[in-house]
Amino acid sequence: MQFNNKETRLILEDGSIFNGYSLGSKKPVAGEVVFNTGMVGYPESLTDPSYRGQILVLTYPLIGNYGVPGYEKEDNLLKYFEAEKIQIQGLIISDYSFNYSHWNAKKSLSDWMKEHKIPGIYGVDTRELTKKLRKKGAQLGKIVYKNEDIIFEDPNKRNLASEVSITKPITYKKGKNKVVLVDCGVKNNIIRAFLRRDYTVVRVPWDYDFSDEKTDGIILSNGPGDPKKCKQTIKHTKKAMTKNTPILGICLGSQILGLAAGAHTYKLKYGHRSHNQPCIEVGTKRCYITTQNHGYAIDSKTLPEDWREWFINNNDDTNEGIIHMSKPFYGAQFHPEASPGPDDTEFIFDMFTRAMKR
Repeated sequence: MQFNNKETRLILEDGSIFNGYSLGSKKPVAGEVVFNTGMVGYPESLTDPSYRGQILVLTYPLIGNYGVPGYEKEDNLLKYFEAEKIQIQGLIISDYSFNYSHWNAKKSLSDWMKEHKIPGIYGVDTRELTKKLRKKGAQLGKIVYKNEDIIFEDPNKRNLASEVSITKPITYKKGKNKVVLVDCGVKNNIIRAFLRRDYTVVRVPWDYDFSDEKTDGIILSNGPGDPKKCKQTIKHTKKAMTKNTPILGICLGSQILGLAAGAHTYKLKYGHRSHNQPCIEVGTKRCYITTQNHGYAIDSKTLPEDWREWFINNNDDTNEGIIHMSKPFYGAQFHPEASPGPDDTEFIFDMFTRAMKR
């Protein structure tokens, strides 16, 4: 078959084919094809564990122009990345910049992807591809090189949180106050946010029984996939809620909190993945611009009577946060820690720390 020198293809489950040039590693992969409309922040986005199992389409046309930073660490965490490795299955972009320039750049995007064995395609009409995904919804897809092939695979059938979580507790020592962070695929900047606030962070696996831990508060982290797959986390959250310990759920963690409370979740048509999602705080006219990366949401109509919606998305009216009417339980569907994107909602961390000190 002739590809006109475009030897790499993205094939969608509906039969659509997008030809392009190879970027990063040359190997076939399969996953769920999703898009992100952010203009910058690809080092943070590509290392976000919430992208586990997904082939990421970046709609901003020019990618790679500022390279990739180095592996400097601070507080035993990589300073410029959200995890220890690239988490996406593959990358789809329009125009790749072979020449990069940035004071902090250590290597090119393509070399970094080769290092982590992640394939990509450039030269794709990402506008056409994104329009298709918006119309038909997120689709299964596969990246193939030359005559190689691979079967389609739905990552949402797996417990993706278990794949990106740590397996043993890790303690990040700081102040005398302690917060337990349940790692369902946590971004490093959530940990950094509480270390900056002088909290010792005890990071535990997704299935760890944290309900009897002596702690000032519990954070349910972000992560990939269907929240209903995190059955142990939901079970432990239900038990922890009986003790009135302050709990903050972020992204997937908000959905887990909602499921533990008795609400239901569902899959969005194509999800929210960008740095410019407008969220209205319910009961006010205040709109916050937020960073998001999720494919599922809480059905607000199923919230119990003692819970209410905290935020809603101003684009599609889907739920963006829940809050208990009388107990210190909070869920934010967006990312207050940003990285990348705006930090307009980082005040939620300050609100949570005040709740932990009562």
